[in-house]
Amino acid sequence: MTDTLLAKPLLCIAHRGGSQQFSENTLAAFEESLNIGVDAIELDVWNLGGELLITHDRRLGKTLPGQGRLIDQHPQQLKELILACGNRIATLTEALQLIGDRATLNIELKSPDCADLVADTLEMFVRDNDLSFEHYVVSSFDHRQLYEFKQHLPQVKRGILVEGIPLHYATGFDELEAYSFHPSINFINADLVSDAQRHGFKVWTYTVNEEDDMQLMSELGVDGIFTDYPKRLMNLNAQCLSSSAAASCGDIDNDNDQDKISVS
Repeated sequence: MTDTLLAKPLLCIAHRGGSQQFSENTLAAFEESLNIGVDAIELDVWNLGGELLITHDRRLGKTLPGQGRLIDQHPQQLKELILACGNRIATLTEALQLIGDRATLNIELKSPDCADLVADTLEMFVRDNDLSFEHYVVSSFDHRQLYEFKQHLPQVKRGILVEGIPLHYATGFDELEAYSFHPSINFINADLVSDAQRHGFKVWTYTVNEEDDMQLMSELGVDGIFTDYPKRLMNLNAQCLSSSAAASCGDIDNDNDQDKISVS
């Protein structure tokens, strides 16, 4: 058993699906994380020729075979590519259908013109399947797109992605009326966390893969982490919640007193 002990449980967000078996951002990766019971799944979307495709990199050659810029490719050709794990690139609608209400879905806006199309797609899916917007968070480094998304679909929670530490910490983000603040593990400190939480934001840190870093994030008071290794965090959360560690663990932020951490 690991010697690492969390100060409190952390929301487990499977980064790009969080799979070690399947290619990132694939339906197979999402299904794997759903089967182990993660709290949330994060994925990346691009508007390519009017279609919302799920992938991360702006160029082919890493996850997607081939070479060249993603935006120069025809969406149908991209959907025909075979990834290393044998799967194909998925659409946002396919991911929505797979995940449903089985976990919270964090949709990151990657291309510069996808806010309205994501809002339309999500609104139609929720309406047609009688679901709740509470299952979704839309995030981006492009804060103007987050603002645009807010105008279109304000009932969906928004997450503010940042790479560095803003001069005035979380001050200045009030106009976005966001739910969560997503700083990089490379640029985080206790003052940034506490300031964001004073502004009413949940703090979700990316990308946290090692157990000692998970422990540090818990000690800093962050609410959740994006991780490529969700099983590691889930094991640490289970240990923290066990009777032997109960005295060391804080309460889970859960209005329904369930085992899963709430994002409401």
